[in-house]
Parts: sequence; structure tokens; C-alpha cells
Amino acid sequence: MAAQIREWAAELGFQQLGIADIELGEHEAYLQKWLDAGYHGSMDYMARHGTKRARPDELVPGTCRVISVRMDYLAGDTQPLAVLAAPEKAYISRYALARDYHKLVRKRLANLAARIAQLAGGGQYRAFVDSAPVLERAIAERAGMGWIAKNTMLINQDAGSWFFLGEIYTDLPLLPDAPQATKHCGTCTACLDICPTKAFTGPFQLDARKCISYLTIEHKGSIDPALRPLMGNRVFGCDDCQLVCPWNKFARLTAEDDFQPRHGLADADLVDLFLWSEATWLEKTEGSAIRRIGYERWLRNLAVGLGNAPTTAGVTDALLTRRQFPSEMVREHVAWALQRHGL
Repeated sequence: MAAQIREWAAELGFQQLGIADIELGEHEAYLQKWLDAGYHGSMDYMARHGTKRARPDELVPGTCRVISVRMDYLAGDTQPLAVLAAPEKAYISRYALARDYHKLVRKRLANLAARIAQLAGGGQYRAFVDSAPVLERAIAERAGMGWIAKNTMLINQDAGSWFFLGEIYTDLPLLPDAPQATKHCGTCTACLDICPTKAFTGPFQLDARKCISYLTIEHKGSIDPALRPLMGNRVFGCDDCQLVCPWNKFARLTAEDDFQPRHGLADADLVDLFLWSEATWLEKTEGSAIRRIGYERWLRNLAVGLGNAPTTAGVTDALLTRRQFPSEMVREHVAWALQRHGL
């Protein structure tokens, strides 16, 4: 049965499938320690669900196995290093350049679950794609799909880390795969050293409050002025710790049309994006993961990027157009950016 499920997963565009038991006690202890340290910042939902996140059978009663899948998303020719090296450009995390992955992966997981149910003659199946209190990386590690690395990402020795994860919680007692016995980071600290805001407090420990992905996506308020200069031109997410990871030389490019960049976002100018009206922003971000932050935070993030950009008439003129923007938060970040340019 497991062999047939893996065959179906490949047909549906998943690059790997693993089967995990639900013994996540070690990860539960790590999560609690992380929460106790306050590293989750304003992500209250990380603590809100109690033990359900680390105990699949509490989230979905009856669960005894979790089917974990991987889908590669890295598109070719997006030139991330070149964009990061061009301070007038807007760097957007590579996963967010295309259509939102949630619907695509969830739809295919639902298809897979339906096939399994028919093959098994019933059973319970719940599909999740970053949409519930699920320890995705811990489950994937448990399913033998890689190891949680020093940058807290899941790394697969044959595919790096540029991939999405999804899960099916089931009461079908499939034979679980063996977890990977060792972590293969060795003495490498490239990811820890490259972090622009020094968000890693040590190997395998991330203080989200300093992470640019958190600051630009999860954080709803004002960005700490001390961190703004360190963010450079990163306006939605950050990929630095993946870009330097040696294991990503094995990453494979996606063949999914929906994961190809749209609207020129892979190489857009900060000024051009900052001058989008809200109507244009809504049009350009339809079906995109970027939509979740809202127009106000979009402008906030871009204002920081413009504050870090070289001083030009185009940059300062763009900032001045938002000087009286209705949002106090946007005005604050615009004022900071203008001050950086001597205005």
C-alpha cells in the first residue's frame, strides 16, 4: 500500500513522500523551550493551541500516522544574489514570487487522500498545508525526509531546502519510515554567519523577533529602528540562510507552471512597487502569498527598503508621495526613510 501511495504522490507532482509515527516528544520539549524564551514574538498562535501542535492525535483524534510530502518550488533564472546586490531592487522571498502554494498543494493532497481512502476501503484523512497547528518540519524529519538544520529549515540531502511541505493525518496504520539518523550540517555555520540581523542565538535556535521573514510578514506593528538598516532591500521574507547553504547545490528547479514568477516581482524596483496604488496592489497580488500582509504593511516594508537604498531623486520623490499617507505606521517608516536621505 505504501508503495502505491508513493507512486500516486509522484503522479500528483510531489517529489517525495514519507510516513511518520506521531512520537514528537523531543520536538514538543524544544517548542516549549522556544516559546518560554519568547522567541515567537507576537505570533501568539504558536502557543495558543497547547500540546495539539506536537500531538497529532489531539489535533485529529484517532491519528496514528502522518503522511508527509515535499514539493520543490524554486524557479529558474530568478537571480536572487543579483537582486540582493542591487540596493534599488526589491527582494521578495523566492517562494512568494508565484501563485500561493497553499491551494495547489492542498488540492493535490486531497486528491491523494481520496485515492488512499478508496484503496484502503475507508479510514480517516485530514490534509494540512501550513494551515493548522502542525509541526511540519518535525514530522517530515520523523518521516525520513531530511533533518532540521542549524538554520531550523528542513534539509534533504538530495534536494536542499527549497520546497514546500504538506501532511495527511490518518488513522491508517501504515509502516512508518525510519527517521534520518544524523544531521549533516557538520561544522558548517554559513547560515548562522550570513543572517543580516543575527537572528540565530545559536545552532538550531532562531529568535523570530529578529528574523526578517517575521518582521516583514508576521509582525503587524512598527519595525524596530535598530533592525531596519540591517534589512537592506528585503521587503517580503528572506532567503539568505538558504542561499548560502551548501546542500542547496542539490536543489532541483520546479516544473510547476504555478510556481513561476509573476508580474516581474523577481526583479522589480523598490520605487515602482512603492508607487503601486492599492487597486494595483490588489490586482498584482491576487492569488499570491503576498496578499496576506495587506497594503499597509507592504508600504511599510518598502519604505524600509527605500530608506536603505542609494539616495536618488526617484527614491526621495517616491517617499514624499507617501509622507501624508493615512496610516500612522506607514508615515513613521516613510519619515525614517526620508531622514536616512537627509530630508
